[in-house]
Amino acid sequence: MEYTLDAQEKSVGRVATEAAMMLMGKNTPSYKPNVAPDVLVRIVNASKANISEKKKEEKTYERYSGYPGGLKSSTMGEVIEKKGYGEIFRMAVKGMLPKNKLQAVMMKNLTVEE
Repeated sequence: MEYTLDAQEKSVGRVATEAAMMLMGKNTPSYKPNVAPDVLVRIVNASKANISEKKKEEKTYERYSGYPGGLKSSTMGEVIEKKGYGEIFRMAVKGMLPKNKLQAVMMKNLTVEE
């Protein structure tokens, strides 16, 4: 089954929660938490999402290399500039999915279009 979500004039979190629920299969009567459903979710108009300038400056994303002093952070604006709006949606959806072996399978079923 394929779902299309329009992100135009919607906040990132609202669209990401819808996408995460569909990727997990919670919107179907045959939901099983140990099975990744055969679902494709497409988010369109990602660049037209409702993101304030204040959030672009103040929201930070952190990643850790595993080495001492390896904590790196970047603002939402920097991530958008470097990787595009799609990366913002991918990170938001990934954070809402369960942290297990099915997460990678579910993330492969997500596509984001600017």
